[in-house]
Amino acid sequence: MCGAPHPLSLPPAAKYPAIKALMRPDPRLKWTVLALVLAQLGACWLVRGLAWRWLLFWAYAFGGCVNHSLTLAIHDISHNAAFGTGRAAHNRWFAVFANLPVGVPYAASFKKYHVDHHRYLGGDGLDVDVPTRLEGWLFCTPARKLLWLVLQPFFYSLRPLCVNPKALTRMEVLNALVQLAADAAIFALWGVKPVAYLLASSLLGLGLHPISGHFVAEHYMFLKGHETYSYYGPLNRITFNVGYHVEHHDFPSIPGCNLPLVRKIAPEYYDHLPQHHSWVKVLWDFVFEDSLGPYARVKRVCKLAEDRL
Repeated sequence: MCGAPHPLSLPPAAKYPAIKALMRPDPRLKWTVLALVLAQLGACWLVRGLAWRWLLFWAYAFGGCVNHSLTLAIHDISHNAAFGTGRAAHNRWFAVFANLPVGVPYAASFKKYHVDHHRYLGGDGLDVDVPTRLEGWLFCTPARKLLWLVLQPFFYSLRPLCVNPKALTRMEVLNALVQLAADAAIFALWGVKPVAYLLASSLLGLGLHPISGHFVAEHYMFLKGHETYSYYGPLNRITFNVGYHVEHHDFPSIPGCNLPLVRKIAPEYYDHLPQHHSWVKVLWDFVFEDSLGPYARVKRVCKLAEDRL
């Protein structure tokens, strides 16, 4: 195993036992996800007669925000934030439900690979969040880096198959079947435009979008020696506090709603660390700074841990 140690010698939870009380399910998460799913279903009904240009506009401006938020809800659910560690199956199936507006099966595969991102942060061939050498070599100019940001959904979905392919699981098959059934039902009820709206919401919302700044902000090395950064700005309100990323890696079992309390309880562990103040600026700097690009990630050789999940 490997990972980036916290810069202070005594772990925050050892100094502040109150942090352990934050390792509990988020009681509001299930209701927030339900509201987001229903909002996208309502949008499907509304866009069925829209002109294509307006459909794409609303897919970016509204649907992109909702679907990106749902992928981050799935992230929290993958850490058992909805129902707790004692009800793992409930979390897995609830993630499949949250997946429905995304349009393509995602939740089960994300869970499978996200475990490795925490176990082997930056691990060469293990952490599929790290871009490949080909990506680093090819997307090295401002125009190409901009294209790479636009195509992020494709790289995030295809990279695991190249870097660390794993056997298909039963849950992934069930996730795919449920998703295909939902897409078919929407198509049968309202036609092709609502299905196109959902897919466009995911592709645009996870591509070159202000919220997508978090993909780059989290682990790209903006300052030498620092590979994980937090962002404490207003976009955390619609992204389940994913900006509190140093705190999240310190305590993956604490749901997003409680991560601000971690910083409040133990400010000396976080306030002095480099942080981002704007995800839009992160994207701008990534495109135009020569020192930044897909290569600007820490890679380390990790010892494979015994799988205890």
